[in-house]
Amino acid sequence: MPEQVPKQVPDQVHKQVPSVHKDNPFFQARVENSRTRVVKIVFPKDTNNFDTLFGGTALQWMDEVAAIASMRFSRQQTVTISLDAITFKKAIPSANFVELVAEVVEVGRTSMKIQVDVYLEPMDQDIRIKAIHGCFTFVAINAERQPIAIEWDKPLPEAIRHD
Repeated sequence: MPEQVPKQVPDQVHKQVPSVHKDNPFFQARVENSRTRVVKIVFPKDTNNFDTLFGGTALQWMDEVAAIASMRFSRQQTVTISLDAITFKKAIPSANFVELVAEVVEVGRTSMKIQVDVYLEPMDQDIRIKAIHGCFTFVAINAERQPIAIEWDKPLPEAIRHD
């Protein structure tokens, strides 16, 4: 019999920052400064038998951009703890651009949720179509790989601000 996976992760992982913090300028600055955009081109090596972006490749790219956003937000080491949702809305053909946009949407004591949207940009047209949407949860960890508090409530140094 396969090993049963718990339906819930520990409570500390899903505790949200109280809504009052969403108005906190330090919180908003970190969200804005950690927003991450990556543009890629879909090559044949990235595709499946239908010559469209392979789902596994899309997930890898999304996890990478989400990891960058989580570490830029917290300025701490983080690891993926879960992929909470994924929706493939439109196939992405080879030889087109994709833009991956990751943004912190929720923060708990040790964890954060990162929303990632993938946009199809046909190389020969001036349009942009949301093709994939996903939500990932990351946990901040210390050198011993144990969960630690996310310290987001400090002002950003001038050198890091993206004004």
